[in-house]
Amino acid sequence: MTDAAGAPAHLENDLLLRALLREPVERTPVWMMRQAGRYLPEYRATREQAGNFLDLCKNTELACEVTLQPLARFPLDAAILFSDILTIPDAMGLGLYFSAGEGPKFERTVRSAKDVDALPIPDPADRLRYVTDAVSLIRQELRGRVPLIGFSGSPWTLATYMVEGGSSKNFAHCKGMLYGEPALMHRLLDKLAQAVTAYLNAQIEAGAQALMIFDTWGGVLTPPSYREFSLHYAEQIISGLLKSREGRRVPVVFFTKGGGPWLEAAAGTGADGLGIDWTQDLGDARRRVGEQVALQGNLDPSVLYAPPATIREHVAAALESFGHGSGHVFNLGHGIHPEVDPEHAGAMIRAVHELSPRYQGV
Repeated sequence: MTDAAGAPAHLENDLLLRALLREPVERTPVWMMRQAGRYLPEYRATREQAGNFLDLCKNTELACEVTLQPLARFPLDAAILFSDILTIPDAMGLGLYFSAGEGPKFERTVRSAKDVDALPIPDPADRLRYVTDAVSLIRQELRGRVPLIGFSGSPWTLATYMVEGGSSKNFAHCKGMLYGEPALMHRLLDKLAQAVTAYLNAQIEAGAQALMIFDTWGGVLTPPSYREFSLHYAEQIISGLLKSREGRRVPVVFFTKGGGPWLEAAAGTGADGLGIDWTQDLGDARRRVGEQVALQGNLDPSVLYAPPATIREHVAAALESFGHGSGHVFNLGHGIHPEVDPEHAGAMIRAVHELSPRYQGV
């Protein structure tokens, strides 16, 4: 059996999907945020072949190649689309580019009502077609081995880059708009929520079997501002997403870096899972959200600088912290660092495979 795009609909390994739906699993599934990235020499070679990071994202065949590279090395339980969270602002015409050592930047910023009104809501079949084409190709190349995760940045996180013009330490312009012109910020966020919803649904239609919403900068907000300017729009997006495809539910994970204070509120967004960073205790997080959602995380990425025996100890501690039963997807608390030895990533994955079955009741 195949889906509409011609990719196999049957999954040899559906541990991730079952865990996110809190169904019984034989062992805890594991994957890594940024698992296709600079810590892999094969990735660096492919990026050099592409010319630069953005060209790599927009090359369907090469994006597929780097998505699959970590699966050739490690027995991971999911592939995640190789792309960038800033594809939507780029498709809105802001001119995304990357400066060496400085991260992403935009040629044009969004700081006035005129700027917000001029932003189009991109048609995923047009300016973002390279993303959905990559999703379709990856699904075909995976041949049902593991599920494919699609993703987007959250409206608030996208807005920070669009208003600041790039990365920021104090978010002066963005927070200035939030406090000084809140109605304008809401107009921007609402437009972004519409764009993200359409974008993620297009990824589902192309073959994504699970989704992540990265709220990377939600943790810089105050509790009232987080609920009003970040959480509200995540809930709006999740309510507008396709719920199933190919006879399966498409689970959604919502991840706010630094979002520990608001776990209970985030669990009410309709997400199937919450990403947890390393500043939170998994057991405490599980007690706080109960059976509402699955939890994904939360090993400190810096643990992977340690020797394999130490990595194994920290994996064991994380598994013990979550405890027995399904509903846990093992991951790092944020993306893997570029300097990490790939063998240390492998040590973490092996430890999850070896140690997690004792926590499952199957």
